[in-house]
Amino acid sequence: MHSNAELIEKFYRAFQQRDGATMASCYHPQVQFSDPVFTDLQGARAGAMWQMLTERGKDLKVDFRDVRADDAAGAAHWDAWYTFSGSGRKVHNAIDATFEFKDGLIVRHTDRFDLHRWAGQALGFIGKLLGGTSFLQNKVRRTAAKSLEDYIAKRKAVTQPS
Repeated sequence: MHSNAELIEKFYRAFQQRDGATMASCYHPQVQFSDPVFTDLQGARAGAMWQMLTERGKDLKVDFRDVRADDAAGAAHWDAWYTFSGSGRKVHNAIDATFEFKDGLIVRHTDRFDLHRWAGQALGFIGKLLGGTSFLQNKVRRTAAKSLEDYIAKRKAVTQPS
């Protein structure tokens, strides 16, 4: 197995164990992450997102498959099952991921999934009705971005000497 495929597997095994710190360690300092919700996270913010999600995902279950990689690029499919904290609704999200590598680490990570489908599961009727609209999708993005900013600020406050 190629070392970059092993890196992807390490990333997802850490995800299965809700180990956001190990996930973040798989990222290059100049990493760029994007998905339909977090559209452009760079550097430490990308790792912080995984740490936030793994800390908060108390019933999170992750499976992954179809990992492949070479010297430059890789891909995998993963599924996540969890309770969306904003509504208490159960979600099953199916994601296709692509990766690019630099210096033995992930430098670009793009996740693709159906945001309309996700919104229908996470938000119920309103998500099913409006999940395909830019209005609701942008609201989901703003809410997620604020949640990440609050998480990062809280972590900085905890780690800063008084």
